[in-house]
Amino acid sequence: MPSFNTLNRRQFLRYGTLAGASSLCALGARELWSPQRSLGQSRSSPRLIVILLRGAVDGLNVVVPYRESAYYEARPSVAIPEPGQPEGALPLNDRFGLHPALEALMPLWKSGDLAFVHACGSTDATRSHFDAQDYMETGAPGNKRIKDGWMNRLLTVLPPGKITQAVSIGDQKPLILSGSKQVTNLPLGQKAIRRQPIDNVPVQKAFDRLYQGDDALARAYKRGRDARTALLAEFSAEMIQASKGAPSPISAASDLKRLAKLLSGSSQTQVATISFGNWDTHVNQGGSQGQLATRLRGLGEGIYQLTQSLGSTFQDTTIVVMSEFGRTARENGNQGTDHGHGNVMWILGGKVRGQQVYGDWPGLAETQLYQGRDLAVTTDFRDAIASLLMQHMGLNQTHLAQVFPGYSVQKKLQLL
Repeated sequence: MPSFNTLNRRQFLRYGTLAGASSLCALGARELWSPQRSLGQSRSSPRLIVILLRGAVDGLNVVVPYRESAYYEARPSVAIPEPGQPEGALPLNDRFGLHPALEALMPLWKSGDLAFVHACGSTDATRSHFDAQDYMETGAPGNKRIKDGWMNRLLTVLPPGKITQAVSIGDQKPLILSGSKQVTNLPLGQKAIRRQPIDNVPVQKAFDRLYQGDDALARAYKRGRDARTALLAEFSAEMIQASKGAPSPISAASDLKRLAKLLSGSSQTQVATISFGNWDTHVNQGGSQGQLATRLRGLGEGIYQLTQSLGSTFQDTTIVVMSEFGRTARENGNQGTDHGHGNVMWILGGKVRGQQVYGDWPGLAETQLYQGRDLAVTTDFRDAIASLLMQHMGLNQTHLAQVFPGYSVQKKLQLL
C-alpha cells in the first residue's frame, strides 16, 4: 500500500480509508447542490427530538383504555389491570392509564410536561414494518417515490445553524433525516467516542492536504471534520469521568443522556433522532411484567433522565416518541399481539400542554375496530407533527408544504 505522502484522492477511496472520514457525518445525496431556504434568523432556538420505536410498540398497553370492557375481553393474558388493582395501570384520567413500567414518566405527567395522542398513526393500511417505517419517516404514506425524510426537509426551512445542527444517534443515518441537508451521525453507545482512523494525526494531515481546496468535495470533508471535532469535544469530559477503563453498556439511558448533552451543549444541536428496536412482541408479550414491560421500563427511565439532563434547555425542547403502527386489539394464540394499525404518540416538553390524552377515541368494540381487528386511526400522525412544527418551531403553511409535500393538515391539535 502506498504511503500517505503519495496517495491521491482516488487511492484513498479505493483503499477505503475515506470511509472512516465519511462516518464523521452523513451527507445527503444532494447536499452539494441544494439551495438555502430558511425562515430567517430567530433569537429563539426551539429543539426537536424524535424517538422512533421500531417494531411496532403496543400502544394499547402503553396508554391503557381501562374503561373498555372490550380491551380486557380481547386480552385475557396481556391486558394491564385497572388502576388500583395489583400491578395496575397508573391513572392518567378517568379513561386512560399508563403502563406501570413507565412509572418514571409520571412526574412529567403530573407537572404538565407529558401528553399523548391516542389512535394516532399512518393512513396507509400496510402491516409491513419496512413500508410503514418508510412512510412515517418520509411523511408520505403510500408514496414510495419520495426518498428523503421529513426531518431533513424541515432543515430546509429552519435558519441555518452550526455543523451539528442536526444529529442522528445510531449506527447509520435513518431515512427520516436523509436528504439534501447535511446531518451528523453519531454511533450508539461506546462506538460514539471510539477513536477512528481519521482521529490519528498522520491520517488527519494527509486528508487535510488532499482537501485543502475550496471545491464541493473539499467543503464537504471540512464540514465533516468540524462536526466530529465538535462532538468529541462535547463528550471528552464524560468519557474520562465515566469510563474508568471499562466499556460502557449500550442502553437507552446512556444514549439519551448523550443526546441531552448535544442539545444543551456548545454543539447547538437543534434537531435530533434516535431509534430503539425489539418492540415486535408476537410471542409472550407479557402484561404488567414481561418482555414489553422490561423494554418500556428502560425507555421510560431513559426518557426521564433525558428531560432532567437537558436542564433549562428542556423548556425549548419537544420530544416525540412514535412507532410505525400499533398492534392487534386481540392477543394471539402465543400470548402476544400481531401487526395492527392505530397507535399512541408521546409528546414531551417544557411548553407542552400536558396531562392530556389528545385525539378522538374510536373505541374497541368489534364494530369500531379497523378491519375488525385493530385500533382505528383518527389522527393522522402528520397532523400531530404539523401542529408541533407550527406551534414549537414557528412554521407556517408554506413551510409545512415543503416538509409534507402534497399534504394539507386535516386537524390542528393545540399541543403547546
